[in-house]
Amino acid sequence: MLKQPLDLSFKSADPSKARVLGADQVDHYNREGFVQPFDIFDASEIIEVRRYVDGLMDALGDNGSYGINCYQARLSGLWDIATDARILDRVQDIIGPDIICWASHVLSKKPQDPKQVPWHQDASFWSLSPARTVTVWLAIDDADEENSAMRFLPRSHTRGTIEETSMGAESVFHKGIVPTDDMGAPFTNTLKAGQMSLHADMLVHGSLANVSDRRRCALTLRYCPPEARMVDAEWARGVESIICRGSDPSGHWRHFERPDNNDITMTSSPLVVGNN
Repeated sequence: MLKQPLDLSFKSADPSKARVLGADQVDHYNREGFVQPFDIFDASEIIEVRRYVDGLMDALGDNGSYGINCYQARLSGLWDIATDARILDRVQDIIGPDIICWASHVLSKKPQDPKQVPWHQDASFWSLSPARTVTVWLAIDDADEENSAMRFLPRSHTRGTIEETSMGAESVFHKGIVPTDDMGAPFTNTLKAGQMSLHADMLVHGSLANVSDRRRCALTLRYCPPEARMVDAEWARGVESIICRGSDPSGHWRHFERPDNNDITMTSSPLVVGNN
């Protein structure tokens, strides 16, 4: 597998094939690069999900205080969330009936966390081509402007690769994008716990420092169709994928069956890919 130039162009979803999303929601995703909110887990379910996620972070101590990366094929609890039909039904309306989950991240911002996530485009960090990943951002806690909800720059997903620049010590990433005036005003991805959003892999997004007294925790899940390929062998070594729905006739993507283990201390840390 040789490293190749990446195709980071955006491919619109077909509104006529949507089964759960409305045609207007698919059109919004195509035009703006995101769509939200969707009610996934009810009040009692998200309490259990939050308890589970908190337990994972607690078990890893300092190593899990900010997040848990790419355990979707190693822990049955995360495997079950990644394959939940309520999530997949909405993902399918964006990328089609063959669905690969290739990464997951628990992202937790503590109260008074001074770090910001700079404006960036996810696909520019990855070795996937063509760029066809849709990210599910599942709110574990309520997320709003006060506690540093994610922000999008609408319509930036069709601009291609935007030049990056170095970031300072207050940034989670060492590189990011400096928006220009013509990119317009940010959209704050306000969600209640248990709700989710969908956004395209080239949409510019980021988050400010959490200056509130409330935590902001989310689970992100990365889904793509089989046509997206890993184009760098070293990078591909870190990908532990799940064929969540449909199939991959080419066999490019490995499928990990549901693990018996749900104890994060009983498995080694996976190679991290796509962590942003």
